[in-house]
Amino acid sequence: MSAYANQVKAYLERYQNEVGDNGLFDPHAVAEWAYRNGLHKPNLKTVIDAIATDISQVCREEYRTGEDGQRYRAKHAARTKQGNKTKSLWADIDDVRAPREHFVRSFSQRRQQIVGDCFQLKTDVDVYNAKDPSQPTIQIPLDFTYDIEELQLPFKGKKAA
Repeated sequence: MSAYANQVKAYLERYQNEVGDNGLFDPHAVAEWAYRNGLHKPNLKTVIDAIATDISQVCREEYRTGEDGQRYRAKHAARTKQGNKTKSLWADIDDVRAPREHFVRSFSQRRQQIVGDCFQLKTDVDVYNAKDPSQPTIQIPLDFTYDIEELQLPFKGKKAA
């Protein structure tokens, strides 16, 4: 864990001890508390990173509707290595200048994220189920074939008005 992550972890624990009352916390409330108590003083890099995060979030949330009525995400990121730095580069799916390889990489990386999320979900469910074997186990199916087919039904053969 980085020094920065350790710093955040330390003031999060302090916040929970001083302010928390039910085991739940809002990251925005923690951030405001840490800033007001002088525990977190953002520098220029932190401010730029925050703005870049906002830009990425706006990109992530931009959707369009195609002629067939399908709603699709407009902008896609792919992580790439430039020198010793890794950065995310974004491209618009409708921009013909964006190289196909960018989207191949982006879609592959998103699939790997989904696999990682599913693996972690399965691990978390297994750990939870093992904590109290007297309770019925929580079952989480990870085959999404029928879910995706069901979500695609309204779009098969449909044209936008």
